[in-house]
This record gives sequence, structure tokens and C-alpha cells, in this order.
Amino acid sequence: MKEFLQDPVFNIVSQILFQQQTQAYVIGGFVRDIFLHRDNKDIDIVTLGNGIDLAEQTAHAISPKITVSVFKNFGTAMFKYRDCEYEFVGARKESYSEDSRKPHVEAGTLIDDQNRRDFTINALAISLHPHTYGELLDPFNGIQDIANKIIKTPLNPDITFSDDPLRMMRAVRFASQLGFTIEQETYKALQRNKSRLQIVSKERIIDEFNKIMATTKPSVGIILLEETGLLYEFFPEFTALKGVEFMNGSGHKDNFYHTLEVLDAISEQTNNIWLRWAALLHDIAKPRTKKFVEGIGWTFHGHEFIGAKMIPDIFKKLKLPLNEKMKYVQKLVLLHLRPIALIDSQSTDSAVRRLLFDAGNDIDDLMTLCHADITSKNEQKVKTLHKNFENVMVKLKEVEEKDALRNWQPPISGELIIETFAIKPSPQVGIIKDAIREAILDGIIENSYESAYAFMLEQGKLLGLKANIK
Repeated sequence: MKEFLQDPVFNIVSQILFQQQTQAYVIGGFVRDIFLHRDNKDIDIVTLGNGIDLAEQTAHAISPKITVSVFKNFGTAMFKYRDCEYEFVGARKESYSEDSRKPHVEAGTLIDDQNRRDFTINALAISLHPHTYGELLDPFNGIQDIANKIIKTPLNPDITFSDDPLRMMRAVRFASQLGFTIEQETYKALQRNKSRLQIVSKERIIDEFNKIMATTKPSVGIILLEETGLLYEFFPEFTALKGVEFMNGSGHKDNFYHTLEVLDAISEQTNNIWLRWAALLHDIAKPRTKKFVEGIGWTFHGHEFIGAKMIPDIFKKLKLPLNEKMKYVQKLVLLHLRPIALIDSQSTDSAVRRLLFDAGNDIDDLMTLCHADITSKNEQKVKTLHKNFENVMVKLKEVEEKDALRNWQPPISGELIIETFAIKPSPQVGIIKDAIREAILDGIIENSYESAYAFMLEQGKLLGLKANIK
């Protein structure tokens, strides 16, 4: 709190408030994080006057060079100063219609503004007026809820969540991020109001979900989403993984919890959100490919291929990017069984070369995923698999250093084949290029221009082509 009192921007605001005989308060997440000892660069200031005017006056007092961004439709304005973002708005109260989370807004008091906040821990306000500078206003015992690590709505949770259903995702996100527990009545209201999530855009839902995915242990938030029924509302394909089926006394693992175990394990190794998504989706097709075979048990043959085909539709439905990020996740889902298969085989150079060729520069991420995918209640089995997997990684490194196949480019181009044999673009060009690639991957020739050129001449001869060598 001491550093807060010395903030130069707050002091300038305080001087302006004294001159204009009005009030303003720092409110919301920034105040919450003071008491949680968390860094927060987004600062919200609510005033009983005009938020845009106060922002412009404050910025000008700091420096005429500061640019103020004004959003008249929302009555807000913001500027950046010393790597912090200050946003100003007039105090307001809100009312909602049943089919929209966009509120009808009108001017209000500080308590009106605190009433509309999502959770008690986000309704804390600190006065900036010089007569009460630094005074905490906590009408809903938010400080006590911080101490008790509780997520709770300021008012009736059914009204809070029905008015703006995105707050339900935020409740789970804060619980996951902060290690808090959702208060019992608030939790029950999540279950009762889950269907209201349908009026929220997928973009806003996924923004909150990605913040859950980015936490230290994403399973905490995802399990809360599943238990409250929220997950099914926007991602039923994932909830379909849950459950164990038995046939003739044989049961398979619960792929929902297995996936979360993999996700948590990979989250200990990387902050790459798309690698975490690959972990989340690596077994997404198991419900579609599940089959019981007498004498063998439960199988999920081809789930990697079906899963890879599902990725574009899932990304489109969830409004995730349909670009190289989607293709990256799709590739890792498709290949996630390949390294494990090398443990069971003798890890031939040819198999290793083909994995390096197919994975390209994503081979390290693929191996991280596969390491995380080794799960079992049998600790000795896990240790053995990890040890064998380390041998595969050594083999990968050896072959990579020898054959340089990461992000492989053909040593012989189609243009050179056309020029050498004086032919037009034709299927023969593709046949020769494919033969060269397969010969390199099988270890028949080296991955070099000289070896590939000589092999090209041989292949051309087999096709009845005459080399035009000068």
C-alpha cells in the first residue's frame, strides 16, 4: 500500500479532484492484487464526474506529449505511462435484458459501481481524494474473502451470472489462477445458470478459457468447468472423453482425466499455449474410435488420424485461429503416437528419419508432448517407458546430426530435373523427386546434393529419360 500512496499519477488525480471538489477511486483488479502481492499494470479509476475529462486533465498534467485514447460510446478514456495503463470512467449502474450481456448504462454512485462488479475481491476501491487519500472502501468484505481465498459475488449470484454469463467463466478462471475456492452458493449458481453461456460470443469464452489453459495447473479450472456443466456448453467434444466403460470385466482408462494429467505435465515444461492445446486435443477422437475386441480389450485404432481431421472444425467452432497455429496443433495430434511406437520397435534409422522428416522443426515439441503422454498408476512401468523414451531421443539426435533432416528441403529441385532431362513439367518429375526423398529416408543415399544428383540420373534412366549433361 505504501508504494500505491506514492504513485505520481494518483497524486496528480488527487490534486485535480481537490480543485474540482469531486471524487474518484482506484477500483477492481489492481486493488485486489495489492493485497495479493501480485503485479498488475492495468489500473481502473472510476470517478463521480466525467471520466474522459479527468483522463485528459491528468495526462496533460503529467506531460502534454501523452496521448489519450477516448471511447465516447463507453464514456471511457485511457493512456499509458511508465509501462502502466490507466483507464478512467464515470461511476455507473447497469441493467440487463435477458437476451444480451450488453448492459443499459447510466450514471451512478460509487456503491452502484461496486454493486455491478463480478466478485467481492474485485469490488475493492481506494479513495484518491486528498481528504480520504488511500482509504479502502470494502462494502462486501472482499478483504476477508481474499484472506479466506474465496470467490463470491457481491450480490445474488443468480442475478450476477444471468446478467453477464461471462462472469461464470471468470469465476472459474480466478479460482484457477489464484488457487481460490468458489463459495458454495456462487458455485451452485454456476450450475443453475450454465445455459446462459450460450448468449456469450465464442471469442470471449475462449479468451477466458485460454487464460485457464495458461495457468500453472490447467486441470484445476477445466475440472471446475466440467463439474459445473459450463464446459459442455461450449466444448462438448472434450466432455465426451469422460467416463470408463467395461466389457467382460475389461475397462479402459478415463481419457478425460488422462488428458488433464498430460496437460498438467506439459504445462510444467512449457508456456506455449498451442503446445498445451495439442496436449488437450491429442486424444480427442478416442470416443469416436473406441472399440472392444475379444481377446485384446479396448482399442482406439486410428484416433490420431481422426483427431487430426477434427482439429479444423474444433478450431473453427471455438473461434481459434485457422492459421499456422491450427496446423501446428493438427500436426502434433497426428504424430503423437509415432515416437512411442519407436520404443516398441528397434528404432531403426529409417523410422527415425521419417519422424524427423514429418515433424520438421516441431520435433522437440512433439517429444515434449510424448514425454507428458506417458502416464500410468504403475510407477515402475512409467520409469521404464521414460528410460526407453530417453534412448529414442538419443537416437533422434544422432540421426539428426548425421542426416540433417529437420525442416528438410529436397536437395534436387523439380526445375533441375526438367532441365537435366530436357522434359516438360510432368508426372515423371514428381516420380523422380519422390524416389529421391524415399531413398534418403531409407538410408539408401546420403542427404546431399551429390548423392541425390547421381540417384536422379539413375531414376531418369529407369524411366527411359536421357540426361542432357553438358
